[in-house]
Amino acid sequence: MITRTLLSSSLVVAATLASPLASPLAAQDSTASAAEKSPMSARDLITMPRLGGPAVTQYGRYAVYSVTFTDEKTLERSPKHYILDLGRPGSQPVEFELGLSGHSLSFGPDNFLYFVSSGHTDEEAEKRSRVWRVALEGNGNVTGPMLVADVAGTNIAGFKLSPTGDKIALWAEIDRNCERFGCEPKPEPTGSGRLYDGDGGFYRHWDSWIDPDLLNRVFVFGLEDGEIVGDGVEADGETGIGNTPTKPFGGSGDIAWAPDGSGLYFVARRADGNEPTSTDLDIYFSDLSGAAPSELTAANEAHDSTPVPSPDGKSLAYLAMERAGYEADRMVVQLRDLETGDTRALTADTDLSFGSIAWSEDGSYLLATATDVLDVPAYRIDPGSGEVTELNLIAGNEAHIGNVTPLVGDRVLFTRESIGVPAELYIARVGQKATPITDVVTSRMGEMAATVTTRFSFEGAGGATVWGQITKLDGHEGKMPAILYIHGGPQGSFLDGWSSRWNPRVLASQGYAVISVDFHGSAGYGQEFMDSINGDWGGKPLEDLQKGLAAALERDPQIDGERACAMGASYGGYMVNWIAGNWPDRFDCLVQHDGLFDMRSFYYSTEELWFPRWDFGGSYAEASETYEKWNPVNHVDKWQTPMLVIAGEQDFRVPYTQGLQSFTALQERGVPSQLLVFPDENHWVLGAANSLQWHETVFAWLDRWLKPQEEAGEDEAQGARAQ
Repeated sequence: MITRTLLSSSLVVAATLASPLASPLAAQDSTASAAEKSPMSARDLITMPRLGGPAVTQYGRYAVYSVTFTDEKTLERSPKHYILDLGRPGSQPVEFELGLSGHSLSFGPDNFLYFVSSGHTDEEAEKRSRVWRVALEGNGNVTGPMLVADVAGTNIAGFKLSPTGDKIALWAEIDRNCERFGCEPKPEPTGSGRLYDGDGGFYRHWDSWIDPDLLNRVFVFGLEDGEIVGDGVEADGETGIGNTPTKPFGGSGDIAWAPDGSGLYFVARRADGNEPTSTDLDIYFSDLSGAAPSELTAANEAHDSTPVPSPDGKSLAYLAMERAGYEADRMVVQLRDLETGDTRALTADTDLSFGSIAWSEDGSYLLATATDVLDVPAYRIDPGSGEVTELNLIAGNEAHIGNVTPLVGDRVLFTRESIGVPAELYIARVGQKATPITDVVTSRMGEMAATVTTRFSFEGAGGATVWGQITKLDGHEGKMPAILYIHGGPQGSFLDGWSSRWNPRVLASQGYAVISVDFHGSAGYGQEFMDSINGDWGGKPLEDLQKGLAAALERDPQIDGERACAMGASYGGYMVNWIAGNWPDRFDCLVQHDGLFDMRSFYYSTEELWFPRWDFGGSYAEASETYEKWNPVNHVDKWQTPMLVIAGEQDFRVPYTQGLQSFTALQERGVPSQLLVFPDENHWVLGAANSLQWHETVFAWLDRWLKPQEEAGEDEAQGARAQ
């Protein structure tokens, strides 16, 4: 068995081992001893400041970033904005005011700072989202805000400035038949009913009912003296193709300007009858004439996204999958010659699935990120040979790197997070060790009792090497109950990364040992390992979880395997339901969030049908034997373990009725159970107050079944003092 301890999983451990990762401000940490520090509470997690991605000036001298703060008492959230001089090592961030509540901050080539706001300097102005700009100085002085784009009747969702500074791309929900940015409202229907055609595509998606006529659409306007002019030109031609940015998770990365401002690249999936079964996102190019755009990736019927033109405008890098209908296929970096149209699969020989790409400032190489055995490192890709080199920006301790932003002089700005500490901003010269340049949360984390995370591997199903992690309080005396954490996806991973929802550190801080296992199907171990879950949802993954729990108990005798609970969401919730009927005598309790209960009713009520069709080999009618083979409802007669069921009424991916069905099964069998339903949450629990209720409910459920009454009472008293 191989083990590897994460030195930076908490500030205290990192400092003790003289890790180079500690923030310069961490030395000012609390002088309290480890024994005197309070464990992290649910309220600590929910009110933890959250760092956003950076925006930089044209030549990389200054960066701005936003931090979302949550009020300790009211739980209301609000952002603060900071500017940081990247040209002066050791400089401190300076807070500045936009004059309006704003988001989507971005510097233009004029070095003005642009942003979106639903507010207005005129209190009597109509409420809608507009684009503004301010003149921002390095010392935080602001002139403005000044209005850039205001279109009557239209809430602007986002923007992207042309590199030449004379144009701006705006997007919003616009009727697909509109020829200008904003149209007269459609006549209201006679009643409140929604009417859909059978060949019309999505009728609901993620957490929203769909208006078939409304699409995210991009229009390009001229800019004169910092204000838009004209009616705008539709990038998608006279009739909308599909949502740009894509829904529900697309953003500005779906849109890219040609370096000379002559046109716009964008991503869309056709909004037609094939939409619920198609993963065929394509990249288009608009010459801004208003004519139909060119479809650059029509030959590939699978996923194409993330267009990134080279600085010289000669090449287009992008990410693509190979297999149509498979959302978890390997993402390969492609390079297209824009003059000839010739395209090369640049990273075809590398068994990594890339999630982000960007050109270096001089265009001599690409920077990318990809999951690799519990980490998300950054890589350098040679556009000529396709050679991929891991950068080791934080050698041996990459954890989760994101928001990679190339700067002049072979520098790179990025965020890094881990299980122990949320995201901070770092800077590095490519090929050299990174330096932290913010302390948004590091010192605050150091005021709490430390946790330590240890990686371990074991022989899983079929003899494959499977990896897991154990997170527990550092220095905890005595035994601690075990929590088996089961990730969703299923083609995902808990990684060594921070989460504001399923967070190992906050759970470990309650006195539990949190064990996560990257079972067959998980990301970061090559495409064959990920593919292995297809058609085998309850097979190899369950065997890996069983063997992984045993390996963790053997690895760490402090973990009390006689007191154990399993918990998970989405596919993890499915696995909890599967465990209830196929490993029914192992756990003292279960927590099932948004879990699939009946594969037949799930198939006929979910929205992205490509997902079950690939994972189960077809529609329910075509592959009913496979669906029923791995259907938790078929094993309800063996359910006996107390279960907490959680669901969101706005969840259209795994409709909340799946949770109701499992709760009914528990009631019918007389199994101790609770049901927590959020009327205003989707597949995730995002609201601050709801998140607090989620954690309080889960902690109470775990304490009820895993801790003796007197121990639970002591923990409640400590928790009350920590509040």
